[in-house]
Amino acid sequence: MQCAETGLRLNYMRPVYLTGMGKTVFGALAGRTLKDLAVEAIDACVADAKRDRAGIEAVYVGNFDGPSFTNQNHLAPYVAGAAGITGVPATRFEAACASGGSAVFHAFHAVASGIYENVLICGVEKMTSQTTAKVAQILAGAGDAELESAVGATFPAIFAMVARRHMHQYGTRREHLAAVAVKNHYNASLNPQAHLKKVITLEQALAGKVVAEPFTIFDCSLVSDGAAAIWISASESPIRVAACAQASGPVALAGKREITTLEATRLAAAKAYAQAGIGASDVDLAEVHDCFTIAELIAMEDLGFVAAGQSGPWVAGGATGIGGQLPVNTSGGLKAKGHPIGATGVAQICDLATQMRGQAGERQVARHRTGLAQNLGGSGATSVVTILRKD
Repeated sequence: MQCAETGLRLNYMRPVYLTGMGKTVFGALAGRTLKDLAVEAIDACVADAKRDRAGIEAVYVGNFDGPSFTNQNHLAPYVAGAAGITGVPATRFEAACASGGSAVFHAFHAVASGIYENVLICGVEKMTSQTTAKVAQILAGAGDAELESAVGATFPAIFAMVARRHMHQYGTRREHLAAVAVKNHYNASLNPQAHLKKVITLEQALAGKVVAEPFTIFDCSLVSDGAAAIWISASESPIRVAACAQASGPVALAGKREITTLEATRLAAAKAYAQAGIGASDVDLAEVHDCFTIAELIAMEDLGFVAAGQSGPWVAGGATGIGGQLPVNTSGGLKAKGHPIGATGVAQICDLATQMRGQAGERQVARHRTGLAQNLGGSGATSVVTILRKD
């Protein structure tokens, strides 16, 4: 069977379930190595699954640039072996900030198609071992080296241009961007695993140190260390991975027909909704890729939660808060929970599952049957959308 709207073949799919999950604290974790973090997350995941790791048939590792950050390559068998998983295929996936989500995508389809029964996915990044200047240089490699980084266009500058265009096109205001930061900082203050637990006011967000106009430091995500792991399988459990879709678009901002919408996210969302048999209105909560505050606003529009240009007022009105119509980034998001790049896409799945299990404590939302995660790479060159459902 093929979906007429997306061209997606659905006949090979069998149900895929979330069997276990584990995460480390995110932050500037001095004295912790990439290996330490990955093993901690995997051990927590295996313990949560209550299964023997001998049953894992493949290990997929999401990591953006371990070689540059830590001088360690060949990361998948390095991580798997350290965690006591040997003799099985171990593969690293790199898709910039969507590296973790891409690992989930490929693992999901390996289980859905019957290649494997049990796959473990670990996303990990150790970023703070380098100076801020070196981190910026490494991150620039996720853009177009010839058209962007060679002329000094960093990601704050690139997304600042996107924000300026959104402001011009739709009347989005600085207060709308700041409302995203205020919400996500508050949510992170309730998350014991978050990098930054600092509550801020709208006035503080607006008055922060300018990074790239119109962004202040409060509009930008963090440089973090951390790891997350999930175990997915064909064995039935309460939470089903109902869909996972990945799409791509131009790497350079100049190659996009329109910079206030990301084609990769719209395509991945359409495919994921078709796989899951739902629409945007069926989603109860979401974890979206807020590498910058404007990215959260655009994600909500591209995912179909609100019309183009309406996300700013929607957030400012409280619709995406913990008690709102559609809670978004109850974890604190990349903005305050932290953004260890390779871990982010996997951690989003853990954050949704924590809510769906009713284990989110003060952050717990009332409606949590269907959760959506959107993980973005670069300025929209890769987007992965995953949907979880509680059956």
